[in-house]
Amino acid sequence: MNAATAEDYTAIVSQRVAAERLTLASRWLERLNALLTVSVNEVFPSNQLLDHIPLLITQIADYLRAPADDEIAANTAVIEKARELGLLRHRQRASVHQLLREYEILGEILEQFVVEETARLGLQPTAAECFELLRRLTHSARTLMRTTVDTFVTAYTEEIEQRNEQIRSFNRMASHELRAPIGTLLFAAAVLQIDGVPADPARLAKVTATIRSNAERLSLLVQNLQRLTQMTETVDAATEQVIDLGSMAAEVARQLQDMADARGVEIRIGGDLPSVRSDPARVELVLINLVSNGIKYSDPSKPTSYVEIAAAGNGAGNGDADAACVVAVRDNGLGIATEAQAGVFDRFVRAHAHLDSELGVTGAGLGLSIVSECVHALGGSIRLESEPGQGSAFFVSLPTL
Repeated sequence: MNAATAEDYTAIVSQRVAAERLTLASRWLERLNALLTVSVNEVFPSNQLLDHIPLLITQIADYLRAPADDEIAANTAVIEKARELGLLRHRQRASVHQLLREYEILGEILEQFVVEETARLGLQPTAAECFELLRRLTHSARTLMRTTVDTFVTAYTEEIEQRNEQIRSFNRMASHELRAPIGTLLFAAAVLQIDGVPADPARLAKVTATIRSNAERLSLLVQNLQRLTQMTETVDAATEQVIDLGSMAAEVARQLQDMADARGVEIRIGGDLPSVRSDPARVELVLINLVSNGIKYSDPSKPTSYVEIAAAGNGAGNGDADAACVVAVRDNGLGIATEAQAGVFDRFVRAHAHLDSELGVTGAGLGLSIVSECVHALGGSIRLESEPGQGSAFFVSLPTL
């Protein structure tokens, strides 16, 4: 050691690491920014998460002074920070390779800093001191990396298991839903093929209507299956462009006009719908599902039934995100029971399944879950207000231009 330095080499280095934790964290973020080709705000979207890195570096510095191998692993505070990083990277759809590379970079930065400080301070450690410091540095970084990666893998595994269970549930539901209309179509086809029996116009019309309704039911089920698949693909990124919501609402009304006419429902469009920058395919899918739900569950006992698409102001004061445009889809239909409202956005949940025969409707319970997934993919939010017997209102909050 340099004669001018009476302190232990490891103690000096650990003090310098702790003192320069902000500088080291900044270097790490700069390297990450170059590696990930995204802004630092996307990697660490809050100050609390940004504070994680200096804290982790401080804990590494503490470990250099207290070299018991279980010291850093026993520190619940620092281990929790490493876990939070793992959960963050899972939400950001990172990869295990990316996590490993991030910690490699952190290790490289710390090692380079030790070399720089050793030279700057004129320290002359022994080979044994150098190897011991490097061992402690590597051990601490690997402990934190292992915790982060283990947390990431656990979250990823849980998500896969959840999706597998959803797929199994959907397969059971789809098999059940497909069996009934297919059986009805086969029976109707057999009726039409009877030879030597004079055609009864009334019966023929009834069979034709049955074929049509069941074919539409099958078509809707297949469409929802396709949409569900699209919504669960992580690579399905939104494509943004300026959308005139008034024009889009008119197009949605045009597509659903036959359905509305068959049930005597008026589709109303407010004249104050704004323009937004968003993904037109997702926005249209949201409106189609909400409006078609309002049509299907109209109240046949009311003299006038309607579904309305209109602006509901911005998010302020409405329980929605600030600086957001809020579109309301309202109806005066059956409404949704209070106890059923909390689960309406879950998959395979149908609030009015018990009324299928009475209303002449059916479904797989996917429409509102698809709506919810679309809205959240757009960076927005959705909420429901409903009163049984009075109707429902869905408020869709979308980011403004």
